[in-house]
Amino acid sequence: MTTTALDPLGPDALHGAVLTELVPTVTGDPDAVPLTVRVEQFPYEIGTPSTAALLRVLGTAQLSDGSTTDWACFVKKLQSPRHWPLIHLVPEHYRAEFIRKLPWQLEIAVHRSGLAELLPDGLRLATAYRIDEYADDRATLWMEYVEQEPGVWPLERFGRAAFLLGRLSARRQPHLVDPLIPRDGTDESGVGLRYYTEGRVLSTALPLLADQRTWRHPLLAAAVCNTGDHGLKDELLELAERLPAVLDALDALPQCYQHGDASPQNLLVPRDAPDEFVVIDWGFDCPQAVGFDLGQLLVGLAHAGELPPSALPAVHEVILKAFREGLAAEGMQVPEEQVRYGYLGSLLARAAFTALPLERLNQVTTDADVEYFENRVLLTRALVDLMRELD
Repeated sequence: MTTTALDPLGPDALHGAVLTELVPTVTGDPDAVPLTVRVEQFPYEIGTPSTAALLRVLGTAQLSDGSTTDWACFVKKLQSPRHWPLIHLVPEHYRAEFIRKLPWQLEIAVHRSGLAELLPDGLRLATAYRIDEYADDRATLWMEYVEQEPGVWPLERFGRAAFLLGRLSARRQPHLVDPLIPRDGTDESGVGLRYYTEGRVLSTALPLLADQRTWRHPLLAAAVCNTGDHGLKDELLELAERLPAVLDALDALPQCYQHGDASPQNLLVPRDAPDEFVVIDWGFDCPQAVGFDLGQLLVGLAHAGELPPSALPAVHEVILKAFREGLAAEGMQVPEEQVRYGYLGSLLARAAFTALPLERLNQVTTDADVEYFENRVLLTRALVDLMRELD
């Protein structure tokens, strides 16, 4: 078997005995022999500076009984943000701190921790086959490739995910667990969300949202006119004035170490086990207000254009109730108003001001962009309307 097809992996390419050892692990057959292998880019837009590449390695193998089977594994290349091609977009005065504070090794820490034993039944980690670390602040994870259940998530699945996330949050209260990567200051309430808000929202998004020239751009102006939402700008800026008080209130709520980025895209539903979630891409390794994870669970598919914004109110009702039930199942009793505030206050800071893709305004406009911006205006409106429950 030739392995030149693995050359796109660069220094991560596995050859000879290493590949021969990997394939039996992937197939579950200790005598499996690789026959063919190839690499392909995984079709998912990378959205974080700590991810260098997403790939799928797949091929065929001969099993111990003489039959031939297909096999696949997922390869994720990790990096310090200092290697990020867009690091120049981070303001120079902020860049060194950004590089220092972003925990790019978090997924490695997840797989080397005892977190798997803390997960309630119904949640599990993807199997890690091997972890390669390099001296230049890069690493590669070779993981289980999960063939996912097709189709849009039904409401019941959102509810089950929220219930299990509630159980997980209760099990990861600060007096019960430590951060996965201990660092100075990361055990403080809300430190991660405040850091995100300062850099992504206050320094970048809000100045653009306050600039009338942003709203006069033909693409955004057309989206606002076509949706009839001429009051969106003023309502966003009014909400922005509340951000400092909201962040203070979040810090006063019960705190938990949570998943940190619990969008449906990170809760994989296996085709052969549709009641199970394979949990990937952990984030925010610090205490957050109870309910924090519900924000990404709500908005993730809508943000990707896979769920209409009009569906969010129904999802909102289901996940809020189910999350509280998950907390209670682990003996953590939290009043509904506190869970709601933790969820919506975190969602306000994390998503409401960044749902409009303002970074695309200076790109060449296509017909698809017009529809895309209209959908994002509708999504932003749905989030703004939800914030009425913060009062």
